[in-house]
Amino acid sequence: MLVHRNWETQAFGLPTVADHLGPFADPGFLQAVTSHRPGQRLEIVEDSDALLALEWTARTASMAGHPSVTDYHSPRGKRAADLVAEWWRRQRPGVELIWDSLPQKAAEIITRGLEEAGGEPHTEQTEVAAVLHLPATFDDYLMMVGKKERHEIRRKTRRYQRELGEAKLRTQYAPAGEFEEFVRLHRLAGGAKGQFMDEQTTRFFTDLAELEGWRVDLLEVGEGRASACVFGYADRNGYYLYNSSFDPAYSALSPGVVLLSSLIKNAISDGLTRFDFLKGNETYKRRLGAVHRPLYTVRCHK
Repeated sequence: MLVHRNWETQAFGLPTVADHLGPFADPGFLQAVTSHRPGQRLEIVEDSDALLALEWTARTASMAGHPSVTDYHSPRGKRAADLVAEWWRRQRPGVELIWDSLPQKAAEIITRGLEEAGGEPHTEQTEVAAVLHLPATFDDYLMMVGKKERHEIRRKTRRYQRELGEAKLRTQYAPAGEFEEFVRLHRLAGGAKGQFMDEQTTRFFTDLAELEGWRVDLLEVGEGRASACVFGYADRNGYYLYNSSFDPAYSALSPGVVLLSSLIKNAISDGLTRFDFLKGNETYKRRLGAVHRPLYTVRCHK
């Protein structure tokens, strides 16, 4: 077993224990997250067949990537349970393990490893993500969500188009002008949402925007302006909606619904099979057809 702080390791090429994690177990994302959290001690634990990315606060070990910005955690490799067991055996008394945001398979593997090492882990469901399993066509999707939601999507889209013209969806990779528009709209919001996108958070999102797969999708309402934006990530299987913003001046026209339905339509056209709304059980996600994906936290004391 090798313990170090180097992100440049071939073990990140091993498959994650849990599937469909988007960017959240990738070294680029984790490096961006941890670089904006000073005071944490990074620990990469690996052997030839498994990897754990951890960070320490005093005597508590967490999965690398704070849960407020990291939607999924998972070890990597076919020997992940054995690596967890070996790592736990080496820990001194007084150490606490709190590993959150774990899909079921990842939680099961970690629990097994801890038990093999003589630990007494406590595993509980603590959150949910919301995942839309995409059908073959957008018409099939509209049938899937039911009569009421189908009517609402069509009604709001028609109203938006009457007032602002055709709903023009544009996708931009890398932190260009569209990213700046996403930030601008975020800061127009009231309350905590408007205060969220401060300078430090903007730098974090800028770092993510420079990574492969991250993008801004927006509804254009004029040169360089948008009624709504989403910041997310796409791979060959799915789209992951990480954050969103909209212009309050257009709130009566439901630009968020129009943008999301346009994104879902494009995802289906691109042959994607999943549209992941990530953490949270907000009602609008269920109305748009998403189902819950349970997420677990494993705790263990030495």
